Amino acid sequence: MSNTAERPEPIEILLVEDSLGDIRLMREALRDARVSNRLHVVENGSDAMDFLRCRGRFSGASRPDLILLDLNLPRKDGREVLAEIKADEDLRLIPVIILTTSASEADILTSYDLHANCYLVKPVDIDRFFDLVRSLHGFWLTVVKYPAKDARSLAA
Repeated sequence: MSNTAERPEPIEILLVEDSLGDIRLMREALRDARVSNRLHVVENGSDAMDFLRCRGRFSGASRPDLILLDLNLPRKDGREVLAEIKADEDLRLIPVIILTTSASEADILTSYDLHANCYLVKPVDIDRFFDLVRSLHGFWLTVVKYPAKDARSLAA
């Protein structure tokens, strides 16, 4: 994927979040930041892996360009999801941004050890949350270059 300024289609974002309030806030913040996106939401780690592997009710899911992953999730926590994504040959190139309430040094270290691309602590203030999403848009969605979705087949 190239940056959003060069791509006419919206960016595919997978938000893995179990807080309905945070999901609603993310939708509003993306709209406020004028991010052209298709936001897919799953509320637990098991569904995240099913979505990424197009299993079950997610059989027609599109591959996300970016994953926003909470750490504290039901059924399978974010650390397990991150480890599975980064261990999977087909998924590991998808950037994973940890977006969580935890500022624990242990969580930060573990996330980077598991190859998270970025670790962000959710601000409790709404204005700061919107600023964070604008920063995400400014860097991850307009500046960063991503490999094409079929990059593995192109390199072979």
